[in-house]
Amino acid sequence: MSRDLTQGNLTKNLFYMALPTMGGFALQALYDVVDMFWIGRISAKAIAGVAVFSTVFWLIEVLNEIIGVSSISLISQNYGAKDYERTNRVIEQTIVFKAFVALIASLLLVLFLKPLMSFFSKDREVIQAGLEYGYWRSFFMPIFFATYSTYTAQRTTGESRLPMIIMGASAVLNIILDPVFMFEKIPGINMKGFGLGVSGAAVATVISTCVAFIWGFGLLLKGRGEIKISIRGLFRLDREIDKKLMTIGLPSGVEVFMRSLSNAVLMKFLAAYGSTTLAVVGVVSRLMGLAFIPLMGFSMGASTIIGQNLGANKIERAEKTVLLAAIYSSLFVLGFVVLANIFPETIMNFFVHEPEVIAEGVSAVRIGSWSILIAAFAVALMSSFFGAGYTLPAMLSSIIGRWFAQLPYVAIVTLLFKLPSLYVWFSFIIAEIAELAYAAIVFSKGKWKEYRVR
Repeated sequence: MSRDLTQGNLTKNLFYMALPTMGGFALQALYDVVDMFWIGRISAKAIAGVAVFSTVFWLIEVLNEIIGVSSISLISQNYGAKDYERTNRVIEQTIVFKAFVALIASLLLVLFLKPLMSFFSKDREVIQAGLEYGYWRSFFMPIFFATYSTYTAQRTTGESRLPMIIMGASAVLNIILDPVFMFEKIPGINMKGFGLGVSGAAVATVISTCVAFIWGFGLLLKGRGEIKISIRGLFRLDREIDKKLMTIGLPSGVEVFMRSLSNAVLMKFLAAYGSTTLAVVGVVSRLMGLAFIPLMGFSMGASTIIGQNLGANKIERAEKTVLLAAIYSSLFVLGFVVLANIFPETIMNFFVHEPEVIAEGVSAVRIGSWSILIAAFAVALMSSFFGAGYTLPAMLSSIIGRWFAQLPYVAIVTLLFKLPSLYVWFSFIIAEIAELAYAAIVFSKGKWKEYRVR
């Protein structure tokens, strides 16, 4: 059921929101890890192709980010103010508006996917793998975006367990379907599969996501407590709400776009080192996603608590929530840092068996883990901005961290000194330090405490 987060113990509220969110994302990340494991059984170039597509996809993901961040602030603040009718209206608009935007984006991605893949790699096997995987993901983008909205609607009204259950069930289904669709003979049981190769991994993802959407959407229609949407509401446009959905999160959308664009530029630099380095990028990016789970859990949980408390004008509770999120998320990430620095070769060997990929990946895993620990503090501080709807600092922090710190360093390393790819991985630490410094300055000024978007 929905939960009022404007009262009660803050630590209990934070863990109530964060742990189920982490659980759901952990199962999703487990899928990503297993997905990469199976793709790695095909070839390192298949991993590289999926990694390149993921870089392209995140350039489009900006649209989901804009509306998603806006909806977090709008839903949580209206719910915190006990305006349940408007809360339901915002949820309805979020789902349908995001799906419509995703439909346009998917058409554009399908049209331009091949030239974009060719921009990053000239290896035909890498390009083909990326296309086989990417076309499926692109066609069904509206379903992916709408599914994310059902999760957000539940979390921001204090229901943290249902999204975890739905995400978990979807991830388990995905894991089961992966080898069924990818291989002609299903490994381990020797039964006949569909033999779709890399595209089979995407098909499995599409099916499991459709199941998650139907489940989550059905629950919102059925209603829980004061939260219940209607089919009719999905067909009535609300210009005032839709305008806020596109504008509140716009700075955050610019932030994601600039971050994704910087990743694309970084991918271009790394592509010059060859498909082996691209394969390392594919593995390490999934591992970093796994390590990022505690940060996502505490950030989303904190953003909801902050939004509700700002809506109820309980400023001190909102501020304490941010500080608790910073402490707890960094403690959770420490475990990953320890494992990554003690067993990096074992971790890489789980995904690929090519010695050159493993050798390069060992250093990347170690260095990357420390960047996640630094990010824990920055992400926690920025949860205050997202809960308030004050998203401009997130945009500026990304620009500073990626474009004024990371990429200039990478350009010097690769173009001026022509150093090995090992030195490029240190750029992630440099970027996170710059972002943390900026976030800390803005947080301390306190403008987010007065921000309201209802």
